[in-house]
Amino acid sequence: MRAEVELLRRAGHTVRLEIVDNHTISGIGAKIETFFATPYNPARFDFIIGLIREFRPDVVHIHNFFPLFTPAVHEGARAAGVAVVQTLQNYRLFCAGAFFLREGRICEKCLHGARYWGVVHRCYRNSLPGSVAVVRMQNRAFSHRTWDSVDRFIALTDFARAKCIEAGLSADRIAVKPNTLPLDWQTPGKISDKRSGALYVGRLSREKGVDVLLEAWRQLPDVPLTVVGSGPEEAALKSSAPPGVRFLGALQPEDVRTHMKEAACLIMPSRWYEGLPLTAIEAFSLGLPIICSRIGSLAEIVEHDSNGWHFETNSTTELAERVRSCFSTPGLLAKAGQEARASFHRQYSGDRNLEMLTGIYQQAIASAKLRALPAVGQGA
Repeated sequence: MRAEVELLRRAGHTVRLEIVDNHTISGIGAKIETFFATPYNPARFDFIIGLIREFRPDVVHIHNFFPLFTPAVHEGARAAGVAVVQTLQNYRLFCAGAFFLREGRICEKCLHGARYWGVVHRCYRNSLPGSVAVVRMQNRAFSHRTWDSVDRFIALTDFARAKCIEAGLSADRIAVKPNTLPLDWQTPGKISDKRSGALYVGRLSREKGVDVLLEAWRQLPDVPLTVVGSGPEEAALKSSAPPGVRFLGALQPEDVRTHMKEAACLIMPSRWYEGLPLTAIEAFSLGLPIICSRIGSLAEIVEHDSNGWHFETNSTTELAERVRSCFSTPGLLAKAGQEARASFHRQYSGDRNLEMLTGIYQQAIASAKLRALPAVGQGA
């Protein structure tokens, strides 16, 4: 979101950014109030109407509206006659947990059945009240056709777009535009010409598949592996790791960038769909190829035998074979790194992202004008 705002302002567009902080929901009173307001908060309808009257925007672009803004902002913006764009950073519209993920595994029960499975399994942060609040919001939005208020949805990948269509959104209103990086990531600076070893960057949790990574590395004693990140499985992973694996914990972005510039490849062994991990875009911006699971959006972002390689999800054997092949073939990783950097320029650079974003805005504005016209047979 902030990267998009930065790009728009640099291009001369006037942007007003409205942010609310979920940390303000503290105390039992605030939590009860939020629970009841989550499906639709009339105060937020008035809030967005007031902003539009004051600022007079061409587009209202919504990123995260849960739980404080509520879908009332979509309906308010439409009532004011302004084009509405919604970026779908996850699957919150259809899945209480937002990621089609439960207990470290893919779960699509709410996609293909009743959304109340999200309550049964307490999919929102393992909270029964929180899960009820999400499902009430989902059910009201669909029953009141709230999402018809959106002129253009933005999905981050073709895979995510297909899932949204499967969940019931109109295909003709879903555009695909990936995220981009802040301006200071657009130019990589000096990158080592002696890159070595493999790198993992991310949360140390079951869905990320780090256990698969470490098991594969038992077959790769000659390839150094650095693990950056923290999470609930950190202690268990450290205790089970084979020799030669280095754990650095959570690092600041500039330190992560340093390790990306020095590594020969990035490993992403996820066992869930992912969205559009910024880690992947950061790697491409630094000419770092990726070896990833063949699953969800990752299999789309990483082009096999071009800017990286795929391996069968959860297969330690195939991952080990893929890594061994890459590190034993002279020049292979360097060539893939060049393709990774080219991929960044082609798909994820700031200039390309601004072009796509403004194109989507133009489509949304045209759509809003069209729905503002009187129906056939009605007077002006």
